[in-house]
Amino acid sequence: MKTTFRRQITLIVCVLLAATMLTALSFWAVFEYYTTQERERSLCSSADAVTQLIEAYSASYLNDWSFRTNLSVASAASETDILICDTGGTVRICAQDIQRCEHIGGTIGAETAGKVFRKGETRVDGKASTIYGQTRVAVAMPVTDEAGNPLCIVVASVQKSALKALTGQMLRIFLMTALFVLALVLLIAPYLTRRETKPIRDMAAAARRIAHGDLSVRVPTGNQNEEIEELAVAFNNMAVAVQNSETVRQEFVANVSHELKTPMTTIAGYLDGMLDGTIPKEKHRQYMELVATEVRRLSRLVRNMLDVSRLRDQGIPPEKLTDFDICEAAGQALLSFEQRINQKELDVDIDMPEMGLTVRAMQDAITQVLYNLLDNAVKFINQGGTLSIRVVQQGSSAVVTVGNTGPTIAPEELPLIFDRFHKTDKSRSTDRDGVGLGLYIVKTIVLAHGEDVYVTSADGKTEFTFTLSLSKG
Repeated sequence: MKTTFRRQITLIVCVLLAATMLTALSFWAVFEYYTTQERERSLCSSADAVTQLIEAYSASYLNDWSFRTNLSVASAASETDILICDTGGTVRICAQDIQRCEHIGGTIGAETAGKVFRKGETRVDGKASTIYGQTRVAVAMPVTDEAGNPLCIVVASVQKSALKALTGQMLRIFLMTALFVLALVLLIAPYLTRRETKPIRDMAAAARRIAHGDLSVRVPTGNQNEEIEELAVAFNNMAVAVQNSETVRQEFVANVSHELKTPMTTIAGYLDGMLDGTIPKEKHRQYMELVATEVRRLSRLVRNMLDVSRLRDQGIPPEKLTDFDICEAAGQALLSFEQRINQKELDVDIDMPEMGLTVRAMQDAITQVLYNLLDNAVKFINQGGTLSIRVVQQGSSAVVTVGNTGPTIAPEELPLIFDRFHKTDKSRSTDRDGVGLGLYIVKTIVLAHGEDVYVTSADGKTEFTFTLSLSKG
């Protein structure tokens, strides 16, 4: 199967070959035209020199052997065949053989001769070709005496095959050079192909390994090709993201499985006990209430997971942002825990501005944050401990802190406290009502507002703090 790169190389080679042939033909046509033009100018120069020579000898040129000798030398030196015709166009002298040349007696025709005298320098390729019996490039130039009367016609010509030979030789040199370069390209192309496509082949191999589950694979970087380097870096970033996503997915599945396993096992155990008679009928209602509690816990788990997922995907819509008093919201959230506060005989320490503090945020979401933090604080506070809630203004932000006395969170647990399903009590025996998503929801909501949330725990006191932007109105 041909690769895309091979198909491209084949296409490029074909285009180069076609371009080479077209260039060769164009070069041949241009060179032939240029050579012909140059040769014509050379013939004119030669004819003009002979014309001056004739004018120097005047009327005695026909019978002067010195003239004929000079004419023969000039013809040989310029590599030009020269004929001298009378005013009627008949050849009287040929520079090839000044005595008995077969061209003597030939004619370019009286009509052509008259044209030469009327127009001056004239191309007479056809007439010269007839005289010599071969295709020629020829020019005819008139010669007049001192009085301006027609004296003779000089015809300078060269065999056209000589020009074609020169043109053909140049064309052969060009083609040989072009074919050599093309052959060199074809020899080097496989090496260049392998070198240029190696990073892509490496990426393809890495992609296959990722498809088979090996998410640790990476492709080498440091390529000289900028585009390939960018692709390699992007591929590695993608692989890292996929690996991280897979890690999160595995952790999520493991955590969800763990969270679901306990209530499901409890529900199944209670139901099996009632069905097989282990649990007497008079206690069925009691255990059904326990089953209902576990089902509600499962429902809260699923609902919270969906809420967090929706919030992470969609963020906080601008139209959901409103201005409200954070102090009033905190007070209402605190009232919902009145019964639990009384059961634990807690002291409540409230520190909020009397005039309130207006923030701009999604009120329902922030109420959920306050509720989760208070629920977490009441859950882990010691009997008779102190629950505190504080709201202060710092610059353009409101800082809300919910604290409680009780067990201190270990330093190594603090960075994990906001993780999904994380609980400091690994056995979960002290938190039967929780689903491990409360603080994760807090972090998700606060970060979705573009704010900060953090926790401190030391000397028997734990505080959760988050910020909100004050209303600009």
